[in-house]
Amino acid sequence: MLHLKSIGTPLVLALALLSLAGCDQAEKSAQQMLDQAAESAKQAIDKTNEAAQQALGDAIGHEGEKPKAAETEPRTQGI
Repeated sequence: MLHLKSIGTPLVLALALLSLAGCDQAEKSAQQMLDQAAESAKQAIDKTNEAAQQALGDAIGHEGEKPKAAETEPRTQGI
């Protein structure tokens, strides 16, 4: 019985160290997944921003042409 107790303590410590090492590996994997998700989200935001800027530019450009065309028409004043 004394022999099992002397083996049990180092065995428990070894298992604890292995589980901590496993937790560390799981944490590293989770961090990598979060980094990848953050990078994907950043790319999606950048693409959305570019599309929004393009749409805004198109909208302003088309609306901006109408007043310019109106200004080029000769202005006459009726009496």
